[in-house]
Amino acid sequence: MDWFALVVAGSLECIWAVGLKYTEGFSKPIPTLITIAAMISSFWLLSVAMKTIPAGTAYAVWTGIGAVGVAVAGIIFFDESRDTPRLICLLLIVAGVAGLRLFSR
Repeated sequence: MDWFALVVAGSLECIWAVGLKYTEGFSKPIPTLITIAAMISSFWLLSVAMKTIPAGTAYAVWTGIGAVGVAVAGIIFFDESRDTPRLICLLLIVAGVAGLRLFSR
């Protein structure tokens, strides 16, 4: 259950990180509310996951999910680079996150 909470927390990190762009400096009320709600929920679920998952592992997985998710969102929504070296680097992050899950106690 804690790993599920961690994955949801990482997914919410993607939502709030992308949401920051839409808040336009927290000047738009609806995107700001969505972003803040996602932030609070993400941090809360991260703290729930850290009850049983080591802090370093949980934080690395959380940020890895966020980094890859936001990079993919950038490719899809903001026409960011799809260069092969960039995609390979994203795959390396995914491999690292998967490795942390496989080899964590």
